[in-house]
Amino acid sequence: MQTATANIMETTMLTSEQRADYQANGYFIVPALLNDAEVTMFRDTARQDLTDVDADGLMEKTDAEGNTTLLKMWHSADDNVYGYVVRDERLVAIARELIGPDAYVYSHKMTMKNPHRGGAWEWHQDYGYWYQNKCLAPDMMSIWIALDPSHASNGCLQVLRRSHSLGRLDHRRVDGQTVVDAEYLDAALERFDLVHVEMEPGDALVFHCNLLHRSDANTSDSPRWGYIASYNAAANTPFRDVREYGHYQELVPVPAGTFAGTSFAG
Repeated sequence: MQTATANIMETTMLTSEQRADYQANGYFIVPALLNDAEVTMFRDTARQDLTDVDADGLMEKTDAEGNTTLLKMWHSADDNVYGYVVRDERLVAIARELIGPDAYVYSHKMTMKNPHRGGAWEWHQDYGYWYQNKCLAPDMMSIWIALDPSHASNGCLQVLRRSHSLGRLDHRRVDGQTVVDAEYLDAALERFDLVHVEMEPGDALVFHCNLLHRSDANTSDSPRWGYIASYNAAANTPFRDVREYGHYQELVPVPAGTFAGTSFAG
């Protein structure tokens, strides 16, 4: 399915306060970006597709304590439930307002922290990864959508408010994760406010690629799944091939909620 961009009205999704928060703090929350019915359909489809660790392309990410988070990444925005979410006109409108009209899908993925097993993600900037993938500028951002209640008790995201203002910090590869250099992290923790970003299903966290963030392991009885749509500016496409994803592909939005009307999974 390809829907012509011209058939979809250009939408202004953000308030002046949200744009100001993004500039000043590096993030903001959009409450109920997806409605209850959309969340239920998306979550149920993902649970069916991605619960089996042997599912195609499903990765295990282990933290320093041996806890494991499951991760599924898509390299293109295909005509399926996941591709329709990342091309949903609501998400695309946000990306285009913050990056520019040439924004395209860099990657999209599902992170799955299951009860008593989901591991921690250490402090990092997404651009700490993406700079190594040969994206020259931090003209990139992500939209993290909660599919379950995401609270401090089950490993919600934590951010350092305003830390995006530091620019890209040095990162190191530790225990299979790319983490910010410890000396710089200690200084940042002293300077910036740490915020636990608690969210309800359907809420979305929109954040700059240089915002420092992390999450604890899920030691609760409740799952904490989240979907992450990441976008890049066309002019910032990787200048050299080091990954099979992230290069420019035309972004063709689909009407809001298209994914909820699909009758197939995967």
